[in-house]
Amino acid sequence: MVSKNLTVKNPSGLHLRPAGVLSQTAMKFKADVTIESGEKKINAKSVLNVMAAGIKCGTDITLICDGEDEAAALETIANAIESGLGE
Repeated sequence: MVSKNLTVKNPSGLHLRPAGVLSQTAMKFKADVTIESGEKKINAKSVLNVMAAGIKCGTDITLICDGEDEAAALETIANAIESGLGE
């Protein structure tokens, strides 16, 4: 299991479009991908779960990847979040 602390940079947080990009990116990997935000643990492969979490701009999150391609998943998804998920 690998993890990385990140800050959400999207001006409007993880609404539909960036949540979709995040989930599509996570689904490319076999590893389990979880986002921790405060007390919440969110399955990053579920667009609805990511959106329902209500993660806003400036929120500190922990990205956790666990599985056979966890290192590649962590690097790719962390880069996507850091670059603003296409926004």
